[in-house]
Amino acid sequence: MGRPVSDFIAREARFGAQNYEPLAVVLSRGEGVFVWDTQGNRYLDCLSAYSAVNQGHCHPKILAAMVEQAGKLTLTSRAFHNDQLAPFYEQIAELTGSHKILPMNSGAEAVESAIKSVRKWGYEVKGVPDGQAEIIVCADNFHGRTLGIIGFSTDAAAREHFGPFAPGFRIIPFGNAKALEEAITPNTVAFLVEPIQGEAGVIVPPPGYFANVRELCTAHDVMLILDEIQTGLGRTGKLLAEQHDDIEADVTLLGKALSGGFYPVSAVLSNNAVLGTLRPGQHGSTFGGNPLACAVARAALRVLVEEGMIENAAVQGARFLDGLRSIRSNVIREVRGRGLMLAVELHPQAGEARRYCQALQSKGILAKDTHGHTIRIAPALVITSDQVDWALEQIGATLSRDLS
Repeated sequence: MGRPVSDFIAREARFGAQNYEPLAVVLSRGEGVFVWDTQGNRYLDCLSAYSAVNQGHCHPKILAAMVEQAGKLTLTSRAFHNDQLAPFYEQIAELTGSHKILPMNSGAEAVESAIKSVRKWGYEVKGVPDGQAEIIVCADNFHGRTLGIIGFSTDAAAREHFGPFAPGFRIIPFGNAKALEEAITPNTVAFLVEPIQGEAGVIVPPPGYFANVRELCTAHDVMLILDEIQTGLGRTGKLLAEQHDDIEADVTLLGKALSGGFYPVSAVLSNNAVLGTLRPGQHGSTFGGNPLACAVARAALRVLVEEGMIENAAVQGARFLDGLRSIRSNVIREVRGRGLMLAVELHPQAGEARRYCQALQSKGILAKDTHGHTIRIAPALVITSDQVDWALEQIGATLSRDLS
């Protein structure tokens, strides 16, 4: 049976920084939509590492690509060319229609890179006075944990005692096109926004919002940056969430599922105007665009498309959403989502969502609470109808109980 769960958790608490508060489960293996703990218990993973494992845990084709490349060449730095970078560029450009690609590692690095790039574009192309560039962001955003990013967060816990913060950001309500219009000034270089606010609780904007956003950004020569690090690569039932609104961003940020969960890989995708301003020596990353990352990402993209995972996310997401909405429970305030990016918000009087996540754990489902009263549900895109129906039975039974 291995070491007791309490032993792993106690050693983590002794040596590790307390920057997370995980559920009391210690995982040791994963395959497809399932994970197993050190005691051999199986769980349906309804978080998917915050959408990093859209393709399912340990997808064999991605694994094979990683092992093959790891035996040949892992890292060169960008001081030299490698034989995986150009094919990666071509594949992602063909799939997304992007003109320029900047490979990075973490999602936060992609966000920081986009901020730098649109500011540079603003000064050199739009003609914004030096040092005056403004970027508009939304309240309740989540774009990462770096110092630059948390400076425009509205989450008090993310900001407390980490300042001072950099200027140049203006915060508006999410889903309000009029607020965006009123916030734009001649110094505005970009609007950075999530198509669906994930960490905030899977907040879906009202219909027509992004069509209006696209029109406003075009009219005022403002770069629209869509942070698709969680919503992209099939999670919402489309390759990119922007496709639900039939728009195109000027800059798109990808990460997480870009590697299928095997390796930190992210990318800034842009029109020629924004990334075209970068010159050698102005931005970079030792690991960004390394051959191992590129080989893994290429495999992750191939299986996503070739195995119909995006279409499956649309079908199973609709089934899951309808099933959640059919649950009769006094604790449910709202069910929302798109594709397999779903959330159940509880009434405040029902108590903390974490208790329901702990109850779901006992039934073989791992889900994650956020913002106190919301349960996020995001299984891998390979989930089947039978697995969705089983999950709905467990969730329905759990939410029908009074845990207060």
